[in-house]
Amino acid sequence: MPVKGVGHITVQDAKAKLKDKNIQFIDVCTPVEYKANHRKPFKNIPLAQLANQTKKLDKSKEVVIICQTGMRSMRAAKILKRQDFEKVTIVKGGMSTWV
Repeated sequence: MPVKGVGHITVQDAKAKLKDKNIQFIDVCTPVEYKANHRKPFKNIPLAQLANQTKKLDKSKEVVIICQTGMRSMRAAKILKRQDFEKVTIVKGGMSTWV
């Protein structure tokens, strides 16, 4: 189910944003998945820990979320929107589409 107020971008769009210091890049994969396949500057905050880790994030800055396929990103977006994050964006297809 789509989450109201959450944007969706392609991997190409995400790559274009990587150098933007005003964006927070979060990978919600498990630590094992993250270690096996991650991209800088994505920081690993596993989905299971996200609700308790949001204090480390700035609610006024955009958050770009990625996971393996996009399913956990959707759940992560719901968590962030419930906690009043203003701009939340999901990378469509997740790391499985990163080339």
